[in-house]
Amino acid sequence: MTTWNLQGTKHHVLICNGSSCMRKGGEEATVAIREEIERLGLDSTVHTTRTRCNGRCKDACVAIVYPEGTWYEKVTPELGRQIVSEHLAEGQPLTHAMSYTTTNTGMQLQGDRPLGISKEKAVVNK
Repeated sequence: MTTWNLQGTKHHVLICNGSSCMRKGGEEATVAIREEIERLGLDSTVHTTRTRCNGRCKDACVAIVYPEGTWYEKVTPELGRQIVSEHLAEGQPLTHAMSYTTTNTGMQLQGDRPLGISKEKAVVNK
């Protein structure tokens, strides 16, 4: 197993590889994001992690950029490369592809997107 030294990392990109996202190109998006990071020489400042389900399956494929807390939806290889070249390299988030942003008051849904199920009202089977 690898233990990376993450000092100097400026961005952490979580790329959903849950079942819905994988059916909608999650593997291809993951590869494209990682290849663009390498192509632009951002390996020392951007770290990526494959995740399981992030709970927004209707938005598949999902990628989340931290520390900003920007959630991107419907990430394709092309959009993934654009996230790297514009958001990560240039500091220009892609507002047209965001589903959520994080503010001081919490996560805010962007645009006309489905809210989903309220976590407060969800019934958990025990």
